[in-house]
Amino acid sequence: MKSAVLLVNLGTPDAPTAPAVRRYLKEFLSDPRVVEIPRVVWWLILNGIILPVRSSRSAAKYAQVWMKEGSPLKVWTERQALLLRGLSGMRGRDYAVDWAMRYGNPSIASVLDRLHDAGCERILVLPLYPQYSATTTASSFDAVNAWCAKTRNVPEFRFVKQYADDAGYIDALAARIVATRLRDGTAADPKAKLVMSFHGIPVRSVRQGDPYQAQCLVTAERLAARLGLTNEQWVATFQSRFGKAEWLRPYTVEVLRELGGTKLATLSICCPGFPADCLETLEEIGMEGRAEFVDAGGGGFHYIPCLDDDPRWIEALAGIAERNMAGWT
Repeated sequence: MKSAVLLVNLGTPDAPTAPAVRRYLKEFLSDPRVVEIPRVVWWLILNGIILPVRSSRSAAKYAQVWMKEGSPLKVWTERQALLLRGLSGMRGRDYAVDWAMRYGNPSIASVLDRLHDAGCERILVLPLYPQYSATTTASSFDAVNAWCAKTRNVPEFRFVKQYADDAGYIDALAARIVATRLRDGTAADPKAKLVMSFHGIPVRSVRQGDPYQAQCLVTAERLAARLGLTNEQWVATFQSRFGKAEWLRPYTVEVLRELGGTKLATLSICCPGFPADCLETLEEIGMEGRAEFVDAGGGGFHYIPCLDDDPRWIEALAGIAERNMAGWT
């Protein structure tokens, strides 16, 4: 029986233009897993206010980070799938590897169609979200289940829920941070601060049982221990707040302002919850975050790239896949 690994990431517009961004945002923000308020009220807000205003603004931001091959998230996700396919083949693992986006293209349904047509009867769904959240991981599982509801001969599925404390993942993050700090010269500064910025979610979601915050802190603590940092040398924060509701704190932007206000000479920042660079890391952190820190009086601001196509990360992905496919291959 033919097996496959399906890597799933969040999504991206097809182009850095207002119409493309509007299509993407409409699909993304229409998901009840993402915005949990009454549908009628949210429909009016989304279509009457948010989409007309944010589409052009977001398109301009995407244009600043767009790569020759396309959106950074798409480029890195595709490369990760190709590298995982190659490494798995070198290890003698006989399974297919493909990738999909929860929102935008290629959709989960279209890639499942392709795998199904290729005769794949066992599929491991591996979301590129190390920490579980209903807003991301569960939503991806919803899309798989929706495809199953329309398919007569449904393959056997397994789902990777989270790998927040996976040793290979933590080691890959640590190696990337060490290498970048050595190159930037920040490793030699004992007063340098490392900010670990995770994507935020509403506090209400955690109160209702979402384990995301706890898993982010597990990742941060394991990573700090792996790097040998004291409690004064690092801080975990949450970014990308949307709307007026209270989100997980401390907010990244506020921490950057506070640290800048102390005239901190050296700050490094990474985004452990993002295995691939994207708008939220390159523009929100690398550009906007830098400006917040420096304008507040801070010194050197050093953004640490995400894992992207780092060989250690591909090794970690292969390990996660192989453990979860035990008995299939």
